[in-house]
Amino acid sequence: MISCINKEKQLENETIKNMEISDEQMDFLGITNKDKLSAASKRALLWDQNLGNEWFFEYNVEDLKGDFAYEEGVVRRDPSAMIKENGKYYVWYSRSTGESEGFGGDVEKDKVFPWDRCDIWYATSEDGITWKEEGLAVARGEKGAYDDRSVFTVEIMVHEGVYYLCYQTVKSPYTVRVKNQVGLAWSNSPDGPWTKSTEPILSPADNGIWKGEEQNRFLVEKKGDFDSHKVHDPCIIPFKGKFYLYYKGEQMGEQITFGGRQIRHGVAIADNPKGPYIKSPYNPISNSGHEICVWPYGGGIASLITTDGPEKNTVQWAPDGINFEIMGVVKGAPHAIGLNRAADNEKNPTEVLRWGLTHEYKSWDYQYIRGFKTWNVKNHKAKGE
Repeated sequence: MISCINKEKQLENETIKNMEISDEQMDFLGITNKDKLSAASKRALLWDQNLGNEWFFEYNVEDLKGDFAYEEGVVRRDPSAMIKENGKYYVWYSRSTGESEGFGGDVEKDKVFPWDRCDIWYATSEDGITWKEEGLAVARGEKGAYDDRSVFTVEIMVHEGVYYLCYQTVKSPYTVRVKNQVGLAWSNSPDGPWTKSTEPILSPADNGIWKGEEQNRFLVEKKGDFDSHKVHDPCIIPFKGKFYLYYKGEQMGEQITFGGRQIRHGVAIADNPKGPYIKSPYNPISNSGHEICVWPYGGGIASLITTDGPEKNTVQWAPDGINFEIMGVVKGAPHAIGLNRAADNEKNPTEVLRWGLTHEYKSWDYQYIRGFKTWNVKNHKAKGE
């Protein structure tokens, strides 16, 4: 690893050495002496100097009305993107009831996490502010099925008149080492009924090895791929004639790097919305992130990277949907964003983020769905300036 770092530094130094550094660059970056460059100045010289502030935004969060007002005893979280059909917005989300006991109790009887023992429900709104809960969309499977414990963290895709919901699944018992998978359901109407896939469409890599029998996810003999433990937060995007399933991977024996959890994103690609989905050989496609938040822009795919890792709180873009580069750094972002898919993606790099849905923790046990708004920031001024 040290050898690879040294080679990268050597290549960077050679690039800088052969670069013609202009007076404009010196002035823009505030560099004192082009013959005495710090590591920071060298990195800055390699930035794309044409990048502006259109990828940068700030945000606020606000309460919603109707059935999305906070309700004690009920968990509503992880809203999907919103679509607009029949003159109203639709959204799907994880719903459960009751407190969470963690792994200290009886995992066969108790609820482990707020997202445990969830079903997928949906709601509609005419204005995106007042919401009506319409009811159950996709339920947990029967005992013994791959999704018998919980179905949650859902995302919507519409293609050629068919509606597709992809979501996380857990099979009982919900133990520390349980491996989450991804399921799929489809319908000819946003109101259902929904047909579920009989098998998961995506599973964790099968190349990690647990150490011993103790329920401890940090004890491993071999960690395996970046997604050897869990595949989370699925989102399918039609792209370049295929279907790109973006997801969060969690690794067996997950560690802390750069002060954050070792979380990375991957993609699996299919010719058909129902699969089969084949993981990209270029995975992982991010060094950081948590919930998946991706959208088409400028002929490529944009991605908001939040919460975990050395590149958290960045907006990234890839012309091919795989090789992402940082386009902007933000102060933070709403959790578990539900994008407004009715927005004009091409108006602005972050236009799809102008308003949408998020969830917020009222307590560890209970979360509720709220709204958010963002705005571009291109300069800064002092008070009264």
